Amino acid sequence: MSGRKNSSLAEALKQSRPFADITQEAYLSILRTASELSHSADLLLKEYGITQPQYNILRILRGAGSAGLCRNEIAGRLVTAMPDVSRLLDRMEDAGWIARERGAKDRRQVSTSITPAGLKLLKTLDAPIRKAHRAQFRGIPENRLRALLDTLSDVRQRTI
Repeated sequence: MSGRKNSSLAEALKQSRPFADITQEAYLSILRTASELSHSADLLLKEYGITQPQYNILRILRGAGSAGLCRNEIAGRLVTAMPDVSRLLDRMEDAGWIARERGAKDRRQVSTSITPAGLKLLKTLDAPIRKAHRAQFRGIPENRLRALLDTLSDVRQRTI
């Protein structure tokens, strides 16, 4: 049994029994924290008429530069896996944030790139997103954040 019967997670979940062990508590804590961070991001991005997956794709395409990326390359770089990237790209193209172009040599190859409107939207979002991240981690020393990053990396390496 986990020795932390009255953890803040247990209180948040209104759990009266202790966790089975610390690994269960760690797992549930990561999920709960991710959910809260995600909800906060959803609220912020909603003000700008964009979703988290759309924001993620725009950031990926900004980083890719003018050459753009194909759908599978975009899907492979997403922070959160999505089953239907094609439909998401359709909506983003309709919004004018991205452009897609078929290859001249291979018509099956479709390259997606960010448009000036997509770049403008990202530029508008850069400062509010940075401010939100700083607020979310305010008061946590850099060495603890680095330790958290290392720990999460270790966990991801075991799940791949």
